[in-house]
Amino acid sequence: MKRTMKRIVTMFMALAMVLSLAACGKDKENTAVTYKIGICNYVDDASLNQIVENIQNTLKSYENDNLKFEILYQNCNADSNVMNQIIQNFIAQKVDLMVGVATPVAMTMQGATEDNKIPVVFAAVSDPLATGIVDSLEKPGANVTGTSDYLDTGAVFNLIFAADKDADLVGLLYDAGQDASTTAIAQAKEYLTKKGIKYVEHTGTNVQEVMLAADAMIADHVDAIFTPSDNTIMQAELSIYEKLAAAKIPHYTGADSFALNGAFLGYGVDYANLGVETAEMINDILVNKKNPAEVPVRTFDNGTATVNTETCAAIGFDYETIKKEFAPLCTKVQEIKTAESFN
Repeated sequence: MKRTMKRIVTMFMALAMVLSLAACGKDKENTAVTYKIGICNYVDDASLNQIVENIQNTLKSYENDNLKFEILYQNCNADSNVMNQIIQNFIAQKVDLMVGVATPVAMTMQGATEDNKIPVVFAAVSDPLATGIVDSLEKPGANVTGTSDYLDTGAVFNLIFAADKDADLVGLLYDAGQDASTTAIAQAKEYLTKKGIKYVEHTGTNVQEVMLAADAMIADHVDAIFTPSDNTIMQAELSIYEKLAAAKIPHYTGADSFALNGAFLGYGVDYANLGVETAEMINDILVNKKNPAEVPVRTFDNGTATVNTETCAAIGFDYETIKKEFAPLCTKVQEIKTAESFN
């Protein structure tokens, strides 16, 4: 009997210990803070996808037993109605912070959060001042801040004339409805006018229209084409690069993803790093409790020129010669080959 009672007591003690450990584990789990983040990407292209991927990966690297990020990711595919619905869904799901990738998304998120003050961190907004998203780069002034891929337009044109000193007709290819292109195109016209260089403009709002615009550029016999960090043209690059190369027309653009998709040159920021920096800002606001109104917009060195060596050869340029000509005008000259997306 005593032996039986001893076994029963031992069993109860063991059960109590198991329950105690389970409770401790539950308490530990309950101490973890989970932040819900809604990310809306404007369109499916190599640059913007690279940003999103690096935001997600960087936030994941910050996680630990006490910190988790629940990421709700959506792509509106340049549809304003879908974009608005996504943002309203984020609000209904009570996200702790929204991320707007590209200018149209950032502007819409800004308007949607004026009353509820949900923090917004934008990524790859070319001109947050001109679009009125922030009051200043140093002190954004409201619930919105983020990273800018502002393009040094003059630096791109310096490369154009370094490669071809006799260029006297430049094509401007862009989507007139893209806010990201407005400032850069105005700067391009000013640069060319001061230099006494003629230019022609052709625009498009979708892939088919951009293809027709590229045909018009070829018919105009332009010496080079300039496109800023325009997402519409970015989507169409794989459809136009071969015909431009066959016509011996170099396409100078505002992002390395254009060069990845076949353009002769992409000049601008490192979008992978921009994604990492955007994630750092998200962490600062959510975890370190920084006020978006006081978090400066982050800008980046525009000094990297990415040359597509396959297109370079197709146009008739020698890459080593081009690299030598570009080197004094860039922080770095790097090469790339044509692919649909970054590895």
